[in-house]
Amino acid sequence: MYFASDNSAPASAAIMAALVKANSAPVPSYGADPWTKDAEAKLNVIFEKDCKVFLVATGTSANALSLSALCPPWGAIFCHKEAHIQVHECGAPEFYTGGAKLVLLEGASGKIAPDTLRAAIAALPRSDVHVVQPAALCLSQATESGTIYTPADVTTLATIAHQAGLGVHMDGARFANALVHAKCTAAELTWKAGVDVLSFGATKNGALACEAVIFFDPGKADSFAYQRKRAGQLVSKGRLLGAQMSAYLQDDHWLEMAAHANAMAAMLSAGLAQTPDIRLAWPVQANETFAILPKVKIDALRAMGAVFYEWSVETLPIAERPKPNESLIRLICSFMTTEQDVMAFLQAASK
Repeated sequence: MYFASDNSAPASAAIMAALVKANSAPVPSYGADPWTKDAEAKLNVIFEKDCKVFLVATGTSANALSLSALCPPWGAIFCHKEAHIQVHECGAPEFYTGGAKLVLLEGASGKIAPDTLRAAIAALPRSDVHVVQPAALCLSQATESGTIYTPADVTTLATIAHQAGLGVHMDGARFANALVHAKCTAAELTWKAGVDVLSFGATKNGALACEAVIFFDPGKADSFAYQRKRAGQLVSKGRLLGAQMSAYLQDDHWLEMAAHANAMAAMLSAGLAQTPDIRLAWPVQANETFAILPKVKIDALRAMGAVFYEWSVETLPIAERPKPNESLIRLICSFMTTEQDVMAFLQAASK
């Protein structure tokens, strides 16, 4: 009953096999290896576009470096107040941009509303030397509430951003899970909807440690090779990243793993919704389930071996927040989660 994080799942067997194979003989270093080249070619096919692709080892570096390519030190990055770049990245976006300001936006279910974005941009007038200048919008896909932005959502927000001269970054740590739910193409959920740069996550979905920064406009990547090197993310044995990403994308392995994780989350949420003293906080649209439980039940579940995190209630309307005797918990499914895991948790939660 381990539902703490998809980061905790092991790497998939196919990805581990690819790493072993890549370790069998000398190859060129710093990303000049055949696996990295293959991964770059596959991403161009998946996204239906000639992109500039840079592999890195962590999601934090992918996000922070992406934003550093879009935003100057005196710039403003608009993001949801619960966004990963704000809550869980230890100031990395501010550091790698040289001091840019994160402007935090409210939004139900972890999503930014168009009117909220318009008002925030308007509050920072251009050419006013006393305020940071609007430079970038960052959208989390899936959000920190487990919800997704549809292609139409992304198009609306990206249009507002572009009209104001902002670049658009997507934190796609769980992009595969969002894409499976959206039932569209990777291109439709990104550059066709107005995304300029994507942090394409693999680590949470079966990789050992690998992410890709994808520029849909190669011109925005002119200096990124130097930014990646300066940040210590140009891996000398680049095959270790390339082999992971190549295997991740092979024969839709990434989508199969995400679809399984999503299906387990759907099964879990459906069961919890039928339990009288449990209610779901948000619709389950990816591989995360957020539920409000009595605190005594949370203690009992942990005593029975269940592992999960209690979660912030900031994006819940006040009327829907937990009562004094309740808490909000997050349950994450991965490609390794089984139906038996889910049924065991549901059985324990029904007591």
